[in-house]
Amino acid sequence: MTQATDPLQARFNTLIRPYLVIYVGSIMMITLILLPLAVLWFCGLGQWWARHYYDKLECELGATALRFRKGILFQVEKTIPLENIQDITFIEGPLLKQFHLSILKFETAGQAAGQAHDMRLIGVIDAHELRAQILSRREALKNSRSRETPAANATDDEMRQLLRAILGRLDEIAAQGRQAS
Repeated sequence: MTQATDPLQARFNTLIRPYLVIYVGSIMMITLILLPLAVLWFCGLGQWWARHYYDKLECELGATALRFRKGILFQVEKTIPLENIQDITFIEGPLLKQFHLSILKFETAGQAAGQAHDMRLIGVIDAHELRAQILSRREALKNSRSRETPAANATDDEMRQLLRAILGRLDEIAAQGRQAS
């Protein structure tokens, strides 16, 4: 039995390859300008690209971070600290359902609007289970860190006392500064 801190490797559904060929080819056909390229895409270029894309997909859930890599010409390797993950959205659409696929979209703290596309994983086998594991490890990490930080467990009265002590010390420093000038 694996512990919650052991690295967990995500596996990807092989049906992601035909899905990518159809998805990208459809976009090319819709744009009309890329219609000649779409013919090449469906005649073999798309299958080659999708196979290599699939072979490069990696995702590992560690004790403190989620790391994934994807891409052929431009490889993207992203490490997301679990404490920065705000939510994981599970997306299924008609075409995705046809191929028994789903998308996990990661929303992180401080995420810029243009970076959202880098934080999507398509075709993870048992995506619901991976999502649950990520959220579970995130909560365990937050709980362990809150036990390590005494200020996080302090009552309101203790916090007020601490703030008063800090204010008193700052007043002393300011008084010393005025005496020195």
